Amino acid sequence: MNYGEIKNCDIANGAGVRVSLFVSGCRNHCEHCFQPQTWDFGYGQPFTLETEEKILRMLEPSYITGLTLLGGEPFEPENQSVLCAFVEKVRERQPGKTVWAYTGFTLEELRDPGCRANCGSTEKLLSMIDVLVDGRFIEAQKDISLRFRGSSNQRLINLPETLKRGYIVDWE
Repeated sequence: MNYGEIKNCDIANGAGVRVSLFVSGCRNHCEHCFQPQTWDFGYGQPFTLETEEKILRMLEPSYITGLTLLGGEPFEPENQSVLCAFVEKVRERQPGKTVWAYTGFTLEELRDPGCRANCGSTEKLLSMIDVLVDGRFIEAQKDISLRFRGSSNQRLINLPETLKRGYIVDWE
């Protein structure tokens, strides 16, 4: 897996002060995507053990709320297994931090065995995410007044509660 950028002290991509990892590779190609360069799986730099350690160190300060995964598309099958193993390390070493993920897929699509993004790592990765921002960016539904999302079709999902209850629970 490659990544395009790591942002430290990011306040735009989730609640609190976060470390954001922008992975490379996306086949969704949303019109007016704000990061079209990340569609290319070869964009950026390889995500190595050194990269993991760098991010884990960035997560250490008490003022850092957590990690955000975006892209590109974190739920491309090529990215999921790497992210799954990495998020597992984050959970072990920084158990008090939250994990947010942005995806162009809906939660329903990700959980559908017929969806191209559903692979052997999907359920495990979902189980380690606190907030899932799902759905493609749609220019016609763009709304700059929304927190942490670009268009009104996108949802902020409290993923642990959603998985526990079996229906969508909004993050508040």
